[in-house]
Amino acid sequence: MHDAVQRPAPAGARTAESRREAAAAALFASAYPRLAGWCRGLVHSDDMAHDIAAEAFTRLWSRWTSVAAPVPYLYSVASNLIKQQWRRADRERQALGRMTAEAVEPAPPADRGTAIKELVQALPERQRVPVLLHYYADLSIDEIAKALHRRPGTIKSDLYTARQALKAELRGHHDITT
Repeated sequence: MHDAVQRPAPAGARTAESRREAAAAALFASAYPRLAGWCRGLVHSDDMAHDIAAEAFTRLWSRWTSVAAPVPYLYSVASNLIKQQWRRADRERQALGRMTAEAVEPAPPADRGTAIKELVQALPERQRVPVLLHYYADLSIDEIAKALHRRPGTIKSDLYTARQALKAELRGHHDITT
């Protein structure tokens, strides 16, 4: 039996790989804290926020060479993961509510931040994702358009429609006229 000798990668391949890793490390260092903080504001859990941010970076790394705009991609992935977490939390609350239906306690009054979060969650996905990316992640219209593969004008229209829906809901629930 003859053992196969593994040859080292060509010098050019090692250099390209090291540049790729250096670029990813730089992006991680600059974008991770902001992404994790954005997630934290939406899921209200440090652990969950870090899990979501880490998963977004993992998914980016698996598509590193095919993603033209990494930061909008990260926020788009994180937005989808947050949406999944919200759905899971809603299902858990509903199950808990069914289990404790006979032990009814008055719910604490909702604060305005919670009400707005719930209204944003209730928006159609086409409007909700741009709202999350623009107002919560502070991405530009062009970055959102790239991430969602839509035209900037479409993003502006979706944001306008979402703002009008939120304004109407807030006015109806909170007597806000701004």
